[in-house]
Amino acid sequence: MLPRPAPSRFRSSEAFDLQSFLATRTRAVNRALDGFVPKASAKPRTIHTAMRYSLFAGGKRMRPALCLAASGACGGRESAAMPLACAVECIHTYSLIHDDLPAMDDDDFRRGKPTNHKVFGEGIAVLAGDALLTEAFEIALQCRGWPRYSHQTIVRELARAAGSLQLIAGQVADLEGEGKRISAQHLRYIHERKTSALLCCAVRLGGMSANCTGAQLKALTDFGYYVGLAFQVVDDILDVTQTTEQLGKTAGKDRKAKKATYPAILGLEKSRRIAEGLTQRAFQALKTFRGKALALEALAEFLLKRDR
Repeated sequence: MLPRPAPSRFRSSEAFDLQSFLATRTRAVNRALDGFVPKASAKPRTIHTAMRYSLFAGGKRMRPALCLAASGACGGRESAAMPLACAVECIHTYSLIHDDLPAMDDDDFRRGKPTNHKVFGEGIAVLAGDALLTEAFEIALQCRGWPRYSHQTIVRELARAAGSLQLIAGQVADLEGEGKRISAQHLRYIHERKTSALLCCAVRLGGMSANCTGAQLKALTDFGYYVGLAFQVVDDILDVTQTTEQLGKTAGKDRKAKKATYPAILGLEKSRRIAEGLTQRAFQALKTFRGKALALEALAEFLLKRDR
């Protein structure tokens, strides 16, 4: 069960039931993904079983939730945003499958379960990730398009976030930085691309699905950027402070791999202050919505205070 965020200076005075929001959206996203992705019985069964193994491994569906919440903040319908929310989740899952490979982070557990390559072998895991990445674009194209945002714009948005200048760039810089002393500025570059880019994309796509204005898209972009960075700083902190059982993945792996992290470079307390400051800036970005972005506010605080 998800913890209810404690009151803080970040929160709006109006109550928002985040636990209920996440539970209902997770169920809706799971139903939609089940319909979009080929069944495990479809030939070849091995690849579709492997894709579904990781896709339905029990994640909190945070990126889809952000996409749907952004749509709501702009007055959109969640049904219109759902294909985009699912597309982002497919890309996220693909990235996790590949991150866990022996050639990358070499992890044995993800979300409390053996990683994809541990169950299906490295070759199938690579292909399962490839298939999910490809599937994401087919799913995204099932959206209807909007006056300000055509299918071309939607596909470009996804491709840019997942490509060699963003998500892939972050993974490359992360690999090349292992065992080296890097600056806090370079670490921020890694986090901006490896984590923040896709989170920001999810929020932007949610706004686009509501045919949001340019000003609204700018506010969502700023929010997604700062929340994405805060998310990764907190992730670095949890790798140091939580156990494998608590995280559902191998704890301490960043330290073991001699990866640069915020706690390693700046210390735990300063890292916590940075995460809080980034979240505050995310909240500032939402002021333009004048109280209509309560779900985004609650999600930002939850990401800051999460324990896994």
